[in-house]
Amino acid sequence: MVQFPLQNRTAVVTGASAGIGRAIAGRLVNLGAFCVINGRRPERLADAAKEFREGNIAQVVGDCADDAVITRMLDVARLALGNPELEADLVVVNAGRGLSGSVLTSDPSQWEEMIRTNVTGAAKLIRAAAQRMLAQIERRTGGRFGPDALARPHDIVVIGSTVGRHISPFSSMYGSTKFAVNSLAEAARRELGPKGIRVTLIEPGFVESEFQGVAGYDPAWFAEVKARIGPVLSPENVADSVGYVVSRPAHVHLSDVLIRPTRQEYP
Repeated sequence: MVQFPLQNRTAVVTGASAGIGRAIAGRLVNLGAFCVINGRRPERLADAAKEFREGNIAQVVGDCADDAVITRMLDVARLALGNPELEADLVVVNAGRGLSGSVLTSDPSQWEEMIRTNVTGAAKLIRAAAQRMLAQIERRTGGRFGPDALARPHDIVVIGSTVGRHISPFSSMYGSTKFAVNSLAEAARRELGPKGIRVTLIEPGFVESEFQGVAGYDPAWFAEVKARIGPVLSPENVADSVGYVVSRPAHVHLSDVLIRPTRQEYP
């Protein structure tokens, strides 16, 4: 018998047109969730949606750091199951962009856009999702955030990076944004956990996807890394971790998951 542990849950996944976000969305749909996927590229987003179970997906195209897009994603999720009282109860803050180089060697013209996407956009979505989840829990419990708040799980999953915890001088500008995301996730966990909302930080090591090309990493360098520490992770490996975390009973929280290729010694 097929099991769907996320049946009757509604998810939002940003950056879902490719890579880790696409794999996470597919995993959540396969586990039974209705999933609202977001990305900037409509064609790639539509291609991703075709891979998922029919009727269990909605698309919202746009910049994940834009307030109107964030509102649209959460509004679409609220109406997904036909009950306007039910907000998204599983939000994956995944969208982000990399940047090759350190404080000294990276392209400073790209700093502000990376910080906007990786930090400001992440903070905005965490805030908006948490506000709606809290309001829903409060309506159900009469404002008493006790054990009754755990009648059903609520998850905010934030995709960080090993370079946000184990600082690399050679990827320090990108790493600094993931260091900030680490702080945001842990602070949100301490604030929201007592009210029934799980905030989980997932920190992948080397994952092979289009990320390396977009970030401007030297293909020869990445080939050397793969030869030295491989096999490296796939997006599906990260998605499996997310699926496991959000499928736990509401009172069980895996708050930090750091996942590396077995042969990756650093970062």
